[in-house]
Formats: sequence, C-alpha cells, structure tokens
Amino acid sequence: MSNVLARRGRLAAYKLVLVQAAVASIISIFFFVMWGAQYGLSALAGGVIAVLPNFVFATLAFSHSGASSAAKVIKSFYWGEAVKMLLTIALFSLVFINLKVGFMPLFSCYSLALVVHWIAPLYFKQS
Repeated sequence: MSNVLARRGRLAAYKLVLVQAAVASIISIFFFVMWGAQYGLSALAGGVIAVLPNFVFATLAFSHSGASSAAKVIKSFYWGEAVKMLLTIALFSLVFINLKVGFMPLFSCYSLALVVHWIAPLYFKQS
C-alpha cells in the first residue's frame, strides 16, 4: 500500500515538474524569437536551473510513504530539499562560470518557473 502512495505522490510531483518544464520551454522560445539565440539560451538555462532540482527533489522525496516508515518519509524529504538547494547553487555557479548569459532572461525564466511551481498545484485535482 505504501508503494502505491509513494507512486501517486511521485507522479503528481512529476506532473508538476512537467508543467514547469513546459512553461520554461515556452518562455525560452519567446526570448529566442524576440531577442535572439543568446537570450533564448539564457532563458533555457534559467529554466533548467529551476526544473532539474525540482525533478531530483520529487524523485528523492517520494521514495517512501506510509505510517510505518514515517521516519524514512521525513528523512527523504529533508535529503531531497538539501540536494535540491545544493544542485540549484551548483547549476547557477556552472552557468555563470561557463556561459555568457543575459541576466534578465535567465532570472525571468527561473522566477516564472518557480511561480508556476507554486501556483500549478491550485489547478491540479488530487483524486
């Protein structure tokens, strides 16, 4: 039963990450069309920085569920959040060191992807 609950939570989280990735892709395409390749790639980098850590978090956080493994559930959420933060820092560092990015498209796409991550659960129906 707990594997079913973990799978349902993981699938809901993956659905949220998929919506987040779709919005980041649309924003990146918009920047590419309006201002060129550098701005499009900068926006894409911001989207990846927002989406990839959330995907990793969803994978780690929903690896356990159920009352019998409550300690494991809490531990997996803490580990997931810690890895998410470290991965976000590492990705920002890699982008700033290795790419010539436009700050406005990078942070615009990153911020909008995070806003989608906060707002999208209001529209999902949990059955």
